[in-house]
Amino acid sequence: MTRTAPPRWPDARPGAAPLPAGLEGTLALLRERAEESLAELVEFGGIPSVSAQSGHAPDMQRAAQWLAGRLERAGLQGVTLWPTTGHPAVYGEWLGAAGAPTVLVYGHYDVQPPEPLELWHTPPFTPTVVGDRLYGRGVSDDKGPLLLTVQTADALLNATGRLPLNVKFLFEGEEEVGSAHLPALVAQRAAELSADFVISADGGMWSADFPSLTVSGRGITALEFTVHGPAHDLHSGRHGGSVHNPLHAAAALVASLHDAHGRVGVPGFYDGVQELGADDRAALGTLPFSDAAYLEQTGAPAVYGEAGYSTLERQWHRPTVEVNGLWGGYTGEGSKTVLPAEAHVKLTCRLVPGQEPERVNQLLREHLTAHTPPGIRLDFLPSDHHASAYALPARHPARVAARQVLQDVYGQAPLEVGMGGSIPILETFQSVLGLDSVLFSFAVGDENIHAPNEFFRIPRLYEGQEAWARLWWALGTGA
Repeated sequence: MTRTAPPRWPDARPGAAPLPAGLEGTLALLRERAEESLAELVEFGGIPSVSAQSGHAPDMQRAAQWLAGRLERAGLQGVTLWPTTGHPAVYGEWLGAAGAPTVLVYGHYDVQPPEPLELWHTPPFTPTVVGDRLYGRGVSDDKGPLLLTVQTADALLNATGRLPLNVKFLFEGEEEVGSAHLPALVAQRAAELSADFVISADGGMWSADFPSLTVSGRGITALEFTVHGPAHDLHSGRHGGSVHNPLHAAAALVASLHDAHGRVGVPGFYDGVQELGADDRAALGTLPFSDAAYLEQTGAPAVYGEAGYSTLERQWHRPTVEVNGLWGGYTGEGSKTVLPAEAHVKLTCRLVPGQEPERVNQLLREHLTAHTPPGIRLDFLPSDHHASAYALPARHPARVAARQVLQDVYGQAPLEVGMGGSIPILETFQSVLGLDSVLFSFAVGDENIHAPNEFFRIPRLYEGQEAWARLWWALGTGA
């Protein structure tokens, strides 16, 4: 690990109210362990727990066992790996706070594939400190935000001998591939997972400059299809113009998904979608956001999307259809005059309240089938990547407490924001366990999540530890 700057623990704000002795002692212990906490994240981040690639199955098991061992060292009880048809979930609990609420803490230890490797400035699974940032695949999504919850529980138990409330930890290994097997596990283990609400370590803050609390997220449905033409690749000189080219057909099908104004052209797609009220649109306009700053962050030349809506409205409150992959034919160096036998497309839709994922998926299939030209055959690949949109009730007690904690930690009231992405398990927690979820992550949306050179701001590790300790204390003691 290369260090060019020491980790920093947030200084106490001038004029801050004195803390209860147990909480003050916990924060002091976390401050003493700052170096150790970072070293643990480096070790955890070094395990290439890529759930999407079968070759990393042993690494997935190793990451789960590492996490289980860390829970045991923290003093958690009942630590075990819960097997699924895919990768295991990790469970642990501490239930010694009679009369206090019970929270279910959620996170995921799997990470996205690191490719393209040539775009990384440091090895993706050799977490590297550069300034006040730790670079590595998964350190922001979700290993840093997840690990700090365990470190916080450890400090509370060591400093006070107990936790202020009852805690159950559930860490899955398949979030990055749609949490396909977790709903069945949650249903099977519903009695063991019973709680008052969920606090998710997955999610992320909207901006590094302002504290924020994410109170809604879009849903998702995924679709992959293959366009078939001739039985095998053909010479494009001899056969071009005589049979339909699958790449041409795939491009035309993709083009049919939107009209010239960026609106989705699939019949029935917007059924059930509600327009934002004037007050909600006005509130979005007060947030510290500009298209110019957004373009500078993303490197895109211009914003684009459904006409008639602002960038934030499109990101948080409007549904989308996006092409995630389009390929076929010859893609190597130089030229090869081939008419390909097939082409492939991956799509995902981000959904809003009023849209049902399976129905939207079926509408997409019907639209694509209806637009398939003669001489082409379409095959759809099955996908379990579905989740409904989610919104946390405005007066939920954990939302109120989290808002106050963030104000105490950062010295300013947090922005309450939406999230363009999806966390599929939130729907399961609500439908199977009847639990609402508070998203309380200390990752930031600009940390190259899912992209090369992912990083986690080291101060956020310590700010997150302090905030989780304060939140548990507030929820458990009312103080």
